[in-house]
Amino acid sequence: MSSQLDRIKNSLVVQYIRSDAVQKRFERLIGKRAPQFIASLLQIVQSNDLLLKADPRSVLNAAAMAASLDLPINHNLGFAWIVPYNDKGQFQIGWKGYVQLAMRTGQYKALNVAVVYENQFRSFNALTEKLDADFAIEGEGRAVGYVGYFRLINGFAKTVYWSRKKVEVHARKYSQSYKKGYGVWAEGEDGFTAMAKKTVLKLMLSQWGIMTVEMQAAQIADQAVVDENGNAVIYPDNQRPNTCGLAKQEEEKRAVQFIEKAKTLEALEKVLEGYPNMSEEVREVYDKKELQLRHDLKGNEGEKILK
Repeated sequence: MSSQLDRIKNSLVVQYIRSDAVQKRFERLIGKRAPQFIASLLQIVQSNDLLLKADPRSVLNAAAMAASLDLPINHNLGFAWIVPYNDKGQFQIGWKGYVQLAMRTGQYKALNVAVVYENQFRSFNALTEKLDADFAIEGEGRAVGYVGYFRLINGFAKTVYWSRKKVEVHARKYSQSYKKGYGVWAEGEDGFTAMAKKTVLKLMLSQWGIMTVEMQAAQIADQAVVDENGNAVIYPDNQRPNTCGLAKQEEEKRAVQFIEKAKTLEALEKVLEGYPNMSEEVREVYDKKELQLRHDLKGNEGEKILK
């Protein structure tokens, strides 16, 4: 016990967290909630020997990223974690964190991710995205897959299903912590389930969901060692490149698709709410669509008058 207390007392990370500069930094970020957040951070660091020895700035930057996204870092809650990797603190978002960020957009009518057990699963058609599974019965036996689903308020819906084998292949290819039996992946079946659900949900939202500025920042920072500004410095778990530019292109592509699909002015305005920072090119598409819808509306009103 005394040796553990000595490690905590001599930890540069703990000393750094308790410094006035860090206290003020978090007060600027989250105001009155700063003391509670810092207390939670200290508890997490003090209970993890690897975080006690990690680079102090990387741990603090990961915590600041979670605070800026308003996600709790309590490991048991599953919204976000600070994961030690080599000598760095890595920021990670859980599947619950992605649900939280998505729901904040106000664009989702329904959003869920679930485990599919062997007694529930019948078939999945990848082309039509039709999953034939009986969720009316309690899941029993082995988990055979994971499914994500959302429906936007404008009616657009998406279903993504991954078999357990597909998740395992993906993890072996992209996750060092999975291959080395480390981190959340290694926390038994519960840990595997949490990461599998996150994998499916993250992929679904990044490819077909509403990519707000906040969601983009979360996607880029996830599984990264971040700097003071929340920029991804390195992805130690999979060494993937920073894809900020690609994320922006994907966001604008989705915005144009939603604009073109809008059938009413109300639906079009919802697109603007979901993508408030449109580029000039996307805004031009939006303006043309708005003129078209207003013209169609006037035409319909004129026909009603004649009738």
